[in-house]
Amino acid sequence: MLLRKTLLACALLASPLAAADARQGPPDGSTPEEKAAIAADPAYRPLHLTLTNLPKAGKAVPLFNGRDLSGWDRWLRYTVPATTYGTPSSEPIGLNHDTYGIFKVVKEDGAPAIYSSGKLFGGLITKQPYRNYHLHLQFKWGPGHWMPMPRNNGVVYHSHGNYGAFFGTWMSGVEFEIVPHSVGMLLTVGDAKGTHSFTTVDWRVGAKVEVAHDPAIIYPGRRYMPGGRLAPVQFPAYNVDAGTDAEKPLGEWNTLDLYVYGDKSIHVVNGVPVMAASELTDKDEKTGKVIPLTAGRIQLQSEGAETYFRNITLQPIDHLPTITRKP
Repeated sequence: MLLRKTLLACALLASPLAAADARQGPPDGSTPEEKAAIAADPAYRPLHLTLTNLPKAGKAVPLFNGRDLSGWDRWLRYTVPATTYGTPSSEPIGLNHDTYGIFKVVKEDGAPAIYSSGKLFGGLITKQPYRNYHLHLQFKWGPGHWMPMPRNNGVVYHSHGNYGAFFGTWMSGVEFEIVPHSVGMLLTVGDAKGTHSFTTVDWRVGAKVEVAHDPAIIYPGRRYMPGGRLAPVQFPAYNVDAGTDAEKPLGEWNTLDLYVYGDKSIHVVNGVPVMAASELTDKDEKTGKVIPLTAGRIQLQSEGAETYFRNITLQPIDHLPTITRKP
């Protein structure tokens, strides 16, 4: 269990790779502020959940044409990923300069797929923003992972603002995490404002999730649990793990469904709802006023591991489905 905690700590945001000062990395629960943030969380208990009241959906629009990356931008950060959370060794590679083949179209299992190599960190980003939709896709891990950490990837939705805002790498948004045994975790992705310490990030994106405490996982030790405490997802407790592990064995295709409507979202893994968030928010750049976050672009990550994506479609919806407990 300690090994799992240590590995997942590395996977979440690659924190130990370059931090000269331990406090530059993600919170670990060692300070009074960090302990106070989770003190009122109730005990986690597993629940069996299903989706009901599915929304009326419009025509599915493919976001991947099966031939090329038309409709997507590519942003890559540093040539040495290990320096991302310390002192970068170079400027970000930047927009649509993917001469490294980090993102490309390949054939996998006899069908076209988007390949994300993971060797450099970055994002494949839709050129258009979207709101009120059902995003459907499949992902599969490849054999390679390149960092001293477990496989890691993710889908960052409601992405907005500057390219590379978060440590030179991703736009600000809300992340549907893809990491072994925690697929569907929710993280808020802020704006580092050119700094390289977690304590100086502008955690401008917010959310609320019904949470419960699970001592088996790393700080903040939170899982999604309907009926739990409705808590803000903000620094220092800026992530909530999936309510259950619904991932298929390594090498198999997994189906992800993301429902977003207004300022709410639901994460579904292989048909199992594992996360629901409400009150998604951002901050106005000029006034600092908190405002609803209801739309944005979609980013597929490259973050240290080979990943394949396919069957990526988007449908407009008129409401969110309902998460119901099974008997």
